[in-house]
Amino acid sequence: MLELRPNCECCDRDLPPDTTEARICTYECTFCANCADAVLKGRCPNCGGDLVQRPRRPPERLARHPASTRRVLKSAGCPTHS
Repeated sequence: MLELRPNCECCDRDLPPDTTEARICTYECTFCANCADAVLKGRCPNCGGDLVQRPRRPPERLARHPASTRRVLKSAGCPTHS
């Protein structure tokens, strides 16, 4: 089950579980759409995998399986790609 992490690893923007602005890789590294597209060019800086839109969990399922509250942030920020 996806953790639904609460923030962008690059800029620390809040990413609520119902947002369409979250992007993840297969390891569930999580980024906002702006960082994923403009900064990372669609590639995860951790594993090199594709960043895709994170699925949303239906509200009735969130009550039973809540989103994670553990924030992950890259201490050095995200690398920029040319």
